[in-house]
Amino acid sequence: MSACLLRGYAAVRYEWAELYQQANGCTGCGLSQARTKVVIGDGNPSAKIMFIGEGPGRDEDLQGIPFVGAAGKLLDKMLAAIGLDRTKTYICNIVKCRPPENRVPTDAEAAACLPYLRAQFALVQPKIIVCLGATAARYIYDESVRITRDRGAWKCKKGIWILPTYHPAALLRDESKKRDAWDDMKKLKAKYEELCPESGWKAPSGG
Repeated sequence: MSACLLRGYAAVRYEWAELYQQANGCTGCGLSQARTKVVIGDGNPSAKIMFIGEGPGRDEDLQGIPFVGAAGKLLDKMLAAIGLDRTKTYICNIVKCRPPENRVPTDAEAAACLPYLRAQFALVQPKIIVCLGATAARYIYDESVRITRDRGAWKCKKGIWILPTYHPAALLRDESKKRDAWDDMKKLKAKYEELCPESGWKAPSGG
C-alpha cells in the first residue's frame, strides 16, 4: 500500500460526527489494545493546508490531540515563522493510535486507519498536503520516497499539491536539518500565496 490517500477518497461519505464516533471505537488493528486515546486531528476543518505525520506519541496518546509534545511545539514555532497556526491548518497522522515505543506503523496498521484519513481529506478538502516525515510521505507522496533526497520537491496529484519535509522529531534529533526544513516552510508559504491569493495571508518576509 503506497501513495494511496487520493485513491477512492471521493467515495467517502463520513460526516465529522460519524468519523469521530467510528474512529474512537475502532478496533481495526492491534494498536487499539494499548491506546489511552484515539488521536484523530486538530485545527481548522476547512483549512487549505493539511499536515500529516506518522502517528501519536506519548503526550498525544494521553491528550488525544496530535503534535502536542516537543515535536508539536517545534511545529507550532515553524508555522508561526511563516504566519500560520493551528487555526489556519489541519493536522493529523497516518495512524490514530500510538504504536508501542513510538515505532514506525506497519502497513497493516496504516491500512486500518486509511479510511479515516481519507475521510479527513474529503471533509477538509485541502489544496496542499505537507507530509511530515518519511512514513507519511511513503503513503501519500511516493512509496519509494527518501526524505533526505525528496524533501522540498512538490508533486501535484489530482490537483492537490504535496510537499514532503522532515518530521519535527527528526529536527530535534539532528539540528543540522533545520535549515532545510526552513527552506521547505518558505516553499509552503510561496505555494499557499500562489494558490490562495484571496486569503490575504501576509506571512513574515524575513529569513
